Amino acid sequence: MNFEGTYVAMVTPFTEDKKIDEEGFRSNINYLIDNGVNGLLGAATTGESATLTHDEHKRIIEILIDEVDGRVETLAGAGSNSTKEALDLAEFSENAGADAALVITPYYNKPQPHGLVEHFKTVAEATDIPIIAYNVPSRTGINMDIDTIIEIAKIDNVDAIKEASGSIEKINDIYRALSNEGLEDDFTILSGEDSLTLPIMALGGKGVISASANVDSKRMVLMVDSMLNDDYQRAMEIHYDMLDLMRVMFVESNPVPAKTAMNIMGLPSGPLRKPLAPMKEENVETLKKVLKEANLI
Repeated sequence: MNFEGTYVAMVTPFTEDKKIDEEGFRSNINYLIDNGVNGLLGAATTGESATLTHDEHKRIIEILIDEVDGRVETLAGAGSNSTKEALDLAEFSENAGADAALVITPYYNKPQPHGLVEHFKTVAEATDIPIIAYNVPSRTGINMDIDTIIEIAKIDNVDAIKEASGSIEKINDIYRALSNEGLEDDFTILSGEDSLTLPIMALGGKGVISASANVDSKRMVLMVDSMLNDDYQRAMEIHYDMLDLMRVMFVESNPVPAKTAMNIMGLPSGPLRKPLAPMKEENVETLKKVLKEANLI
């Protein structure tokens, strides 16, 4: 599967008693589709997957697929530090009708490079759903090296990587290594760092899986589409217009700023689940200032 464009890593809205706000989630899905996104990701890091029960996790995927109804691509969070659990989530996602599954590198247990390859191979060989590997060392304690990424890229069904190591040099090395193996057209690099999306796309990436797009999807879509259409000047202008917003979205742990911003904007979001806590007041004030400057409030 070829991934291209703007994908939103959606927040999971909760009611005041911290249950899934299904109506709010459906409303956010339609809001983002109306703003032109290419795909939506549910039940991943931005969706507070770490504090969802397995039943809640699967329900989010079901709602996403039902409400989208084929209008854009649906990506299902299917990662775990247990290969068996990741496989269960990927199989569920496939059977539910998701277009792809996002599978994070196993966290905490820190498998060796060949263990990572076996993890993705096990999930890929047991399912037919396209898989996006997710490299985010700040969350997992593992930073996949280039050789490991290339071995994963050779696995049937593993069609892309969401790269969130924060290193532009690494994007250089990934793309060059893919090209040397003749894999650059079969394995897609997607940005996992909103503020690095423009340079990642300039170096061969095809889009972004974005947390900031929960808050400002219109401009993220415009920037990514400008890059895809070779309008680099326009893309750069939008990038710098959005830069303060993209940065403030990560001033505290994701998705705390995104959910706070959505509450301020009147979009369904609701409270956080512990151990995540409300933003510090000084950061809330900074967030409000940035939202006002972006004409979002």
